[in-house]
Amino acid sequence: MSVNTIKLTIDDLINKFKTYNNNKKDIELIRKAYEYAEKKHFGQKRISGDDYILHPLNVALILTEVSADAPCMAAALLHDTIEDSDATKEEIEKLFGSEVALLVDGVTKINKINFISDSEASAAYQRKILVGLSEDVRVIIIKLADRLHNMRTINVLSEEKQKRKAKETLEILTPVAHRLGIYKIKSELEDLSLRYLKPEAYFDIVEKLNQKKSERDAIVKEMMDEVSELLNEHGITHEIKGRSKSIYSIYNKLSKGKSFNDIYDILALRVFVDTEQECYLALGLIHSKYKPVPKRFKDYIAMPKTNLYQSLHTTVFGLDGELFEIQIRTYEMDKIAEYGIASHWSYKENKDGNVKDAMEQKLQIFRSIMELNEDTPNTEEFISSVKNDVLSEEVIYVYTPKGDVIELPKGSTPVDFAYKVHSEVGDRMIGAIVNDVIVPLDYELNTGDIIKINTNKASKPSKDWLNFVVTTGAKNKIRAYFSKLEKDENIEKGSELLDKELRKENISTAEFLSNKNVDIILNELKLKDIDELYMFIALGKYTPQSVIKITNKKEEIKEDLTTKINETKYNQDKTRSNDVLVEGISDIKTTLSGCCKPVPGDSIIGYITRGSGVTIHRATCKNILDTDERLINVKWNETNKKYPSDIIVHTNTYDNLLDIITKATALNIIIDSITTINKSNHKVYRMTVLVENKEKLDKFTNDLLNLNFIKKVEREIN
Repeated sequence: MSVNTIKLTIDDLINKFKTYNNNKKDIELIRKAYEYAEKKHFGQKRISGDDYILHPLNVALILTEVSADAPCMAAALLHDTIEDSDATKEEIEKLFGSEVALLVDGVTKINKINFISDSEASAAYQRKILVGLSEDVRVIIIKLADRLHNMRTINVLSEEKQKRKAKETLEILTPVAHRLGIYKIKSELEDLSLRYLKPEAYFDIVEKLNQKKSERDAIVKEMMDEVSELLNEHGITHEIKGRSKSIYSIYNKLSKGKSFNDIYDILALRVFVDTEQECYLALGLIHSKYKPVPKRFKDYIAMPKTNLYQSLHTTVFGLDGELFEIQIRTYEMDKIAEYGIASHWSYKENKDGNVKDAMEQKLQIFRSIMELNEDTPNTEEFISSVKNDVLSEEVIYVYTPKGDVIELPKGSTPVDFAYKVHSEVGDRMIGAIVNDVIVPLDYELNTGDIIKINTNKASKPSKDWLNFVVTTGAKNKIRAYFSKLEKDENIEKGSELLDKELRKENISTAEFLSNKNVDIILNELKLKDIDELYMFIALGKYTPQSVIKITNKKEEIKEDLTTKINETKYNQDKTRSNDVLVEGISDIKTTLSGCCKPVPGDSIIGYITRGSGVTIHRATCKNILDTDERLINVKWNETNKKYPSDIIVHTNTYDNLLDIITKATALNIIIDSITTINKSNHKVYRMTVLVENKEKLDKFTNDLLNLNFIKKVEREIN
């Protein structure tokens, strides 16, 4: 028998279920689910050698600890049948009802995902998938119980798989358990994950805890007796327990630089009373006898956490000057604190006996799940989109004509909805009907709206849509469409420019573009195909003349620079201090053009001036586009300098400059100057920023575009 797999029978499980639910129909449902699962898993074994049926039995047993209802228990017993046998959702629905079938199907969908937490971005995304596939919160709770049993038996896997599962559990699943407030499961998952992910750190903490266990237990017992006597003197009925700090929470504090002896809340008490009023009375009595530590008091009763957690927290100087963390709560509060949302299995009545709307309660629970990771400190564009589109506290639920639910951030439009359904629906949409009424494309959707999108195969997106869509997905898909369109147009334009130059030089296009010549050109310029060459010609990265020179090797005489030609194409030794290196010329003065302000990473071209060396322009600069002569190939030298670049930032609000400055500061970009151009209902800023390279400038531009009030950002060429 593998470690932490309890060998139990269905009767053992039902007896545990009966401790909080003795309903005959519910018990019959659970037994029937077990008999079906046992039949479907017959002959199957786990890696450990255990009969497979022991796994769903153990998962269901874990769920009894959070007082799971009968449909959830049945689904836990059936949760692997669709994936690992010939069972189907339709058969389960027929035998056990739609509620159980929905739960089993939800767990099956989640189990098909290969969760990989390579980065914070991917972990956040996969937490979204986990939540998004869960139409009912119980699906997630079953998944957490499933993972807890797997983590309890993970010792049978290889070390590499142990670490991968532990990392995935810690980064993807435990934050979900935390948000739901199921600390009983969350805490054990964290400790088990740490044990296999960082065994040295785990066992070091265990050893240190064991070394002082008897001493710690004695002082906690004495403190419990004193506090209990104090409360009895004032007639407060209560119960007190010593609370052990989880190993993972201790590890977290040690990793932040604290020493083991500084973690004072290892000594901790939890006081349970009957009423909320008695919580505050007990707190006052404890503070009257034991001096509280300043700034360590927290009132989660008056201001509960988003996962419904309520308790009073205080830290006091207790016996022998030892610091004790004391939590004071009612028994009802403790149930929520341990089991979170899982403590609300009954949606029919609250403590006052008033009937609740079951769907409203479930929707509220689902919304609280959607707050996952709202405070993730990460500036990546992807994380930003997850926060804005997925984890926003203000979301709406709208419907397709077939009744499928689509979740969108508040403020979304029919265009956002269309792109959420499919890229092609968005690209080809020509109109929208909401609740049987034709609406404009910038209409703001509301929860409950039924939306039909009208499309036409000949229709195309409009750039104007970028002014009102709110989801990052829609913005990216619209930009991607026009990016591809512009690419096709540039390929055609580049081909025409090269043809024009070949005619001017009296060179046959067919002859010039022979397979041999094309291979020479692509190899020289390190391009993948002829389309890429045309595109770069259109963008000005290469001139038609420079491309033609590659094949005929015709050397152009530079009138006042012939004496400075040397054998090295770019003499880096003699020009190490120069920002830019000039082809075939060493030790030549170069100046960055003020009209287009190139920065490293920009495609650049040199313009030979009379007596003042070479001026460096961006290849797309309009001031040199019509100049065929006196141009020379140049390339960037390696420098650590910052270079000025002018950008125009279009906004749709006022008083937003601080957010722009914050984005610049985060990227270590210096804002050299800002000029405000006032418009009727928005502001436009002309900014000169100092950046190391184009990559950093592009990153800054993308970060600005992720701000809701930014309409457009463009680089300026004077």
